[in-house]
Amino acid sequence: MTADQSRSPDLSVNIAGIAVKNPVIAASGTFGYGVEFEDIVHLSRLGGIVVKGLSKEPMIGNPPPRLWETAAGMLNAIGLQNIGAPAFLEEKLPHLRRIQNIVVIANIFGYTREDYERTIEILNEGEGIAAYELNVSCPNTEHGGLQFGSDSRTLDELVTTAKRVARRPLIVKLSPNVTSIAQMAYVAQESGADALSLINTFVAMAIDPETWKPRIANVTAGLSGPAIKPIAVRMVYDAAHAVKIPVIGMGGISTAEDVIEFMLAGATAVEIGTASYWDPCATEKIVDGLQQWCSDHHIDRISELTGGMILE
Repeated sequence: MTADQSRSPDLSVNIAGIAVKNPVIAASGTFGYGVEFEDIVHLSRLGGIVVKGLSKEPMIGNPPPRLWETAAGMLNAIGLQNIGAPAFLEEKLPHLRRIQNIVVIANIFGYTREDYERTIEILNEGEGIAAYELNVSCPNTEHGGLQFGSDSRTLDELVTTAKRVARRPLIVKLSPNVTSIAQMAYVAQESGADALSLINTFVAMAIDPETWKPRIANVTAGLSGPAIKPIAVRMVYDAAHAVKIPVIGMGGISTAEDVIEFMLAGATAVEIGTASYWDPCATEKIVDGLQQWCSDHHIDRISELTGGMILE
């Protein structure tokens, strides 16, 4: 549909019944708890914020070094450091609620199904959370460290458990470290997920040739940034064609054109992660870029781009 030049393009999208003013969401782990960016980013202009991953109790994370810049991205092994769900409700969420017109999504993780269940139960008591994002890339200590998101049975069990206790829409954040992302997306949907987000980071590593030591104290880390974008686009395409629920795409997005690419592949919205490291204002700039791109290309409603790739 062509845009009416007398008015601005409609950037709004809908994710599992949640009205979002534009498809640009700050990704978990790269934007703190949102309030840390308030002095440099107009948070109310973003589609939403996924807060740093929360556990039932505080965690200190991995020892340094925990970050390493690669040729086209970044390795990180922060170790899910966070203040814990109770402290988030007391210290961070009240401040976020004072920001007008903001969608807050709580990212959740654990090492057992009971961990996830308890964290959700704690967060259920907080006002102002729009949805939960379930990080299934954590090692399941009940099954020898196997990631929840890499085995269909454990994924089914976790999502079923989380859905049973969650009082808000449930977004499942899928790991790319699987044989078939389409299969895992379908399992998550059938287990009760209201939406999906993908992809999380790829397991990777780097070694210092002078010291012969790993660049990251944890040895392995998660690779993110522009290097993974083409793979992420393909995985979003595969997942979106396997499910009927909304898909939120992520992986190396740094421009408005990147957002359009993910949406054409099937994403309803996107999350911006690593770009916020090299430019803390990246999310807001991308919103501006989307507004301009839609005007330049006579797009009236950006939501109509989802799944619009032309194969002929």
